[in-house]
Amino acid sequence: MSGNERQDGAPGPRRPRRPEDFDVIYQGKPAWDIDRPQPAFLELAEAGVVTGTVLDVGCGTGEHALMAAARGCDAVGVDMAAVALATAENKARERGLSVRFVVMNALELEALDQRFDTVLDCGLFHVLDDADRTRYERSLATVIVPGGRYFMLCFSDQQPGDWGPRRIHRDEIVATFADGWHIDSIEPSTIDITMDPNGARAWLASITRT
Repeated sequence: MSGNERQDGAPGPRRPRRPEDFDVIYQGKPAWDIDRPQPAFLELAEAGVVTGTVLDVGCGTGEHALMAAARGCDAVGVDMAAVALATAENKARERGLSVRFVVMNALELEALDQRFDTVLDCGLFHVLDDADRTRYERSLATVIVPGGRYFMLCFSDQQPGDWGPRRIHRDEIVATFADGWHIDSIEPSTIDITMDPNGARAWLASITRT
């Protein structure tokens, strides 16, 4: 079994990333840190569906929280990598934007003691194992208002190769959000990355809290 093989047969690392992994990764420049919003999320913002209070969960260096703040939203970004959040805070100062960045486990979002109209997730869902994915769904449910929207961009099982995170099947998204949510759409999309000009194949999910 190679370092990228999993016992469940799905491509990607054998174990989920640990918090300390991301702090080390952000000492350099991770492939997903493109210094701008992902095009799929920028299109959502331009369409006017990123509204109200906005949570960027697994925000990294903050581009999506900053995108929301630039459009007048009250934005919060959370991540477990303190190194990434320090960069995010510098960006906010440089751009004259007000965003609250919090070092936090995405499985414990209730500790924010705040409710959100919109939650953005680029690249967090696909690093969680099955058990943590269930915990994550429950964590999200505590912070999204009824009728609030969760937009998620994750690696797709249509992405070839075995590098990078575990690929996600559409049915896995449906199963995770089967109770207390309405899945509005799950569409093929792309995650822009620095290591490939064509990006990585992804799912863009739009899900409403009922």
